[in-house]
Amino acid sequence: MSKQPSPILARELTPNPRSPRILAIANQKGGVGKTTTAINLGTALATVGENVLIVDLDPQGNASTGLGIDRANRRFSTYDVLIGEAPLRSAILPTAVPRLSIASSTLDLSGFELEVGHARDRAFRLRNALAALVVPHAEEVSFSYILVDCPPSLNLLTVNAMAAANAILVPLQCEFFALEGLSQLLKTVEQVKQTLNPQLSIHGIVLTMFDARNNLSGQVVSDVREFMGKKVYDTVIPRNVRISEAPSYGKPVLVYDIKCVGSEAYLRLATEIIKREQELTALAPH
Repeated sequence: MSKQPSPILARELTPNPRSPRILAIANQKGGVGKTTTAINLGTALATVGENVLIVDLDPQGNASTGLGIDRANRRFSTYDVLIGEAPLRSAILPTAVPRLSIASSTLDLSGFELEVGHARDRAFRLRNALAALVVPHAEEVSFSYILVDCPPSLNLLTVNAMAAANAILVPLQCEFFALEGLSQLLKTVEQVKQTLNPQLSIHGIVLTMFDARNNLSGQVVSDVREFMGKKVYDTVIPRNVRISEAPSYGKPVLVYDIKCVGSEAYLRLATEIIKREQELTALAPH
């Protein structure tokens, strides 16, 4: 049985007035927790007072469904935005979580690469669409974080996300081939950095689906931390049945069961990401 949203989600806090930080949640492997991380990290950031937009760039549209957005209500989608048929604002819908909005996707998005593959600006469609959100009109929401949920492949949609993002957040499942897939992703990030987005960086790697009963999970955590050092977040997302159940109710796990270990982990991750952002701001030249 689903639970009522926690009162913490309804708190009114002062929004962050700075320009939005754009984080692409990317990994070419499927089933590593990209969409789960987008939904629940977005909710956790909104919970602590940030105005958050999730941009669903996966044709499967699971982030939209997982936040209770009915397909019939998706009048405009990220597909319409990327092919130039609609501005991004028209695709943004509110969710049941205060301060959390989403630009939904539809299956039409699967044809994006075929339609614009030869266009000169094909890699910058998302960047151009997001530019309009930086200076909103007075009556519009100003977002402090934009999370881009990428498809499970290194295609033109993912390249668009990387070309538009300030940084990449990589969910990495605690499994045997984790590092193998990570190496390929890092090569793609470096290529995008050299050719399309010189400012792109790896914000961090979040280890997901950790099972403390499994020796392999512990070994993967150790190997990834040795390989990537401080780029790996301290927070590890556990394998948790409540996380798996929540999308079937169209809710983030923090709304479905805020007291479960999965919710607590995503709240810690949000806090850790905000702390890293503050450190980056402090180091930036004024």
